[in-house]
Amino acid sequence: MAYKKDIEMLDTLQSVELGEGVEIRLRIAGPYPRALALLLDTLIIAGVMMVLGIILSLVFFSSTNVAGGIYLIVAFFISWGYFVFFENGKRGATIGKRTVGLRVVDRSGNTAKTSQIFVRNILRLVDMLPGIPSTAGGVLIGSFGLGFICCLFTKKFQRIGDLVANTVVVYTQPDMVITGQLPNVAESTAPSIALSREEQLALSEYFNRAGLWSEARRIELADHASELTKKKGMSGMVKLLSIAKWTREKG
Repeated sequence: MAYKKDIEMLDTLQSVELGEGVEIRLRIAGPYPRALALLLDTLIIAGVMMVLGIILSLVFFSSTNVAGGIYLIVAFFISWGYFVFFENGKRGATIGKRTVGLRVVDRSGNTAKTSQIFVRNILRLVDMLPGIPSTAGGVLIGSFGLGFICCLFTKKFQRIGDLVANTVVVYTQPDMVITGQLPNVAESTAPSIALSREEQLALSEYFNRAGLWSEARRIELADHASELTKKKGMSGMVKLLSIAKWTREKG
């Protein structure tokens, strides 16, 4: 069991509970794959800016001041708008992140909102510290020292922008649904009281979906039916499942 826990820690698998008690596991991306993705994005931005500089120099070859002014304005918006544009939406990833197999999501595992993407990228300026202003494009060239340290000391490897925006960077592999081990319900048990059609349907739904819930959630819901089972905790859950099984067989 300890070995399995070590594997999960190394793989940065972390469980997240969604609505209705369903749990999934997200594989959180550490600072090193994120740094690789950032390097790729930086190279892409640098390439675009290089091409832009060549085009402007050819179009405005007689007016270097105009070309320089347009270059600085466009370069500024490309440098800061690139991340917001590509990370916004269901894909939630820049070209670099897609190449490495990463995406940005809300801490709950859902698609991050536009406001969250905007905030995490505005605060990139803080995460980049210490750094120096660049004369080309008016952007900050930073070491990301502050962001790197923040990633190392947070459980979900979040930089400051992620902490404020409530986002995480995860691998794009399919999320793993945690299916709890259901206890063996060998026998079906008739309910001690008459059940309405709605109650029978609710029990049937509980039986169908119990495998998607954690054991704690199954017990929690079963405790609400303690008047029917006359028990609580694990024994109450087993009793409720056996009643639900009887309901399905008779239904």
